[in-house]
Amino acid sequence: MSRWSTFSHRQQGLLLTGGGAIIMAPDALLIKVADLPDAEILMWRGFLSGLGFLLIALARYGRGTLAAYRRCGWTGIAVALLFSLTTCGFVLGNQYTKAGNVLMILASSPIIAAVLSWIILKERLPRRTWLAICLCMVGIAMIALDDAGAGSWVGNAFALMAATTLAINFTLCRTRPGVDMSPMLVFNGLVVGGVAGIFWLTGSESITLPSSNQLAVVILLCLIIVPCGVTLLQRGPLYLPSAEVGLLLLLEVVVGTLLAWWIIGEQPAPIAMVGGVLVLGTLSAKGLYERRLELRMRAGFEPASPITVDRSSTL
Repeated sequence: MSRWSTFSHRQQGLLLTGGGAIIMAPDALLIKVADLPDAEILMWRGFLSGLGFLLIALARYGRGTLAAYRRCGWTGIAVALLFSLTTCGFVLGNQYTKAGNVLMILASSPIIAAVLSWIILKERLPRRTWLAICLCMVGIAMIALDDAGAGSWVGNAFALMAATTLAINFTLCRTRPGVDMSPMLVFNGLVVGGVAGIFWLTGSESITLPSSNQLAVVILLCLIIVPCGVTLLQRGPLYLPSAEVGLLLLLEVVVGTLLAWWIIGEQPAPIAMVGGVLVLGTLSAKGLYERRLELRMRAGFEPASPITVDRSSTL
């Protein structure tokens, strides 16, 4: 028996989603460090992340890679297109407004996902999850308070597009329980990279490659961080309700803020520190409480009913 199989169904979902969120934490920071034009950063992000997603799919599925793509069907195509919009919204949101605005708007993703899951999938979330969502929204608002009035409506609109399409994406994945949609992210990379590449080639008078420092940042972000982090996040809905996947994504906000403080000296205001403690404390308390419930169910109080998961490959 592998070490992974000793974890419960819910624990696997928490580890996958939480790990993906932490891996993605430097995303907004590195976009700003790269300091490239809109179309160029999207082009590099699209093509390099697409390559990274393909390599991960081949490593996980081997000769069964084509079968893994067939299992996704039309739902997988929709997921890829939705994530293309999420990518564009997130990157362009960070280009046109301050990170605080983008993060605060992205914090609405769990609420949107919860409403969609309730309407489409008839999933009823427990009160503790709604309470955790509300507390985390307050914490994220505290983190972003200094930037709340500084952003442009264009950047805010892009951030809202990212939050909405991400919530729809995770909810859509829940309609195909047991089917891993992460291989379809290759097509997300091709769509984003291809469209952005056309705009870059036709809109620039002089085409130049990024400097060596910029290229190193782009490769680290787009070929390594994004494919690894997003692959884990995309598997989250196989194990957890989409609203809870969105809730765990808020770890990216808090850790990303701390990284910006550490690396480029963007010291958060005291109220932002309080907000970060509130988010981390809420998620920790919720996790510990649900761990106790899980142990009680294992002891025979109530049977668990996990979703069937595609176990045809390793992580």
